Amino acid sequence: MAANSPPRRVGMFGGAFDPPHWAHRALAETALNQLGLDVLHILPTGHAWHKSRVLSPSDDRVAMCELAFGDLPNVRLDPREIQREGPSYTADTLRELKREYPLAQLFLILGADQLLAFKSWVRWQEVLDLATLAVANRATNIGADAPLDQATETDLSSVDLPFEPLNMPLKNISATAVRARVGQPAQSTGALDVLVPEPVARYISQHHLYQPPT
Repeated sequence: MAANSPPRRVGMFGGAFDPPHWAHRALAETALNQLGLDVLHILPTGHAWHKSRVLSPSDDRVAMCELAFGDLPNVRLDPREIQREGPSYTADTLRELKREYPLAQLFLILGADQLLAFKSWVRWQEVLDLATLAVANRATNIGADAPLDQATETDLSSVDLPFEPLNMPLKNISATAVRARVGQPAQSTGALDVLVPEPVARYISQHHLYQPPT
């Protein structure tokens, strides 16, 4: 991109990031490189209308996102969904980004699980009108007990939506797995490094996040 010219390719990568883990970081890096993004907005979820679990405090999730993504080029940590009152919908955020970048092509960065659930989203047709879906596949088992070397990818052949595949190695890591591992006895900060970047593991330990009730 020429100096002082407006961004032409802008990405939106949203999620609870509770906590952000290695698969999130790999997806951000893949999107930046493969899509040639001038800007990638990282958007921690505010009021997660689709999640029954209460999220960790927004200050903690924002701090962990800074630690997980802050050193990547062209990344912008964007707190607008946290600051927005009431339920936060992707369509609203994309409309705002379209106003901010009127000449840009917008990309919505997703994992395969989100793509499979996409038609349950509020105003999903509007999302399709505003942005190109860019999707990274995920291993079929990413639960708390998933083996890290499991390598069977999710079948997306039945998805009748236009999307651009992102060529990212399978990562069967989930935030659920991270939270479950923190609560296990004898889990040190070092043991979390296979799941989350080391600064995030240290933050989780220092702030006693995801500890089981005593």
